[in-house]
Amino acid sequence: MPNQRLFYFVLILAFASCRKPYNPPVIASASSYLVVEGAINSGSDSTTIKLSKTVNLNAQTTVNPLPGATVVVESDQNGAWPLAGDNRGNYTSPGLNLPAGANYRIHITTPGGSQYVSDYQPIKPTPPIDSIGYTVDGNGVNLYVNSHDPANNTHYYRWEYMEGWIFHAQYQSAFVSNGNALVPRTPSQQVYFCYASDASSHILLASTAKLSRDIVYRSPLTSIPFNSEKLEVTYLIYLKQYAITPDAYNFYLNMQKNTEQLGSIFDAEPSEVPGNIHSLSNAAEPVVGWISVTNVQVKTMMLAGGPVVPVGTIVNYPDKCEVDTALFLDRNGYNQVQNVLLNPPYTDNAIDQLTKGPAVVGYTYSSIVCTDCTLRGSKQLPWFWK
Repeated sequence: MPNQRLFYFVLILAFASCRKPYNPPVIASASSYLVVEGAINSGSDSTTIKLSKTVNLNAQTTVNPLPGATVVVESDQNGAWPLAGDNRGNYTSPGLNLPAGANYRIHITTPGGSQYVSDYQPIKPTPPIDSIGYTVDGNGVNLYVNSHDPANNTHYYRWEYMEGWIFHAQYQSAFVSNGNALVPRTPSQQVYFCYASDASSHILLASTAKLSRDIVYRSPLTSIPFNSEKLEVTYLIYLKQYAITPDAYNFYLNMQKNTEQLGSIFDAEPSEVPGNIHSLSNAAEPVVGWISVTNVQVKTMMLAGGPVVPVGTIVNYPDKCEVDTALFLDRNGYNQVQNVLLNPPYTDNAIDQLTKGPAVVGYTYSSIVCTDCTLRGSKQLPWFWK
């Protein structure tokens, strides 16, 4: 037995030591294939389809949107619902409220005239989300979703979410230059609290096909470390739930394995991920994506960070911040306030007054990235904040 263990240990070391850089032929490929993201929402919520093109592995950018296309939802009963595009490759329509009993697909015409269609599919109803909850462990907060289908017809679920949070700059700038002096900020000039937002970046799936009841219990969504700015004040998650077919589930499962579970000799091997979208002019052309037809269900949950974050937790700010002082008169008779804080780049960075008795003798200040939250966030509520 000891010799057998030694053999496996040496074998693992051999795999690790024999790795060499590999530049696959696709790096130099001039081909760029269509990528289609989204779902046809059959209900009253909006439908958004995102079009982009693949990029080479050695490209400088990973985002290659495709604006200028024509995207239409079609039924097998000659219905048509066009989607309006923007310059970022997003094609959107308000609630379609599609008639029941028909099958639906996406028809895409690119700016170059190439045409693509998804397979016709019936509407697959999505049950409501039961709840969003969380657990707390030694590292942070773990969010999860609960759902079920009393009709026992769903079995395959997919989720995506937007998340938003209130955060603040590391230091609160209470004063701002008016060109001649430092004056207290007005409410409209406050730059301490801001909103930030992000979208889910992982493929979130669950299957109840092997269970006796169609119940999803505590399916993981995301984890947030205690020291994240997301938990600094208030956090909100806006969750969308989709019922999908077994074929769609297998598509997303393969995508999940190919994009999120690679990196060691024990991970799944890359595999081809056939979708349900096809080129009308070239049947052999790869197209990445899957279009489902369902009524999306939505739920939000708001979480106040204070009650769940351990006392004494230090927020992991993205910048190293220090506080300096500027005096009206330093030891050399130099007016630091006049010559520093009233001139760029420090005109908006004064934190607080320095006093000696009743007299103001100067101000504390820091860099703008440490005092102005609008450099990393917005004063406007995210559209999904409710």
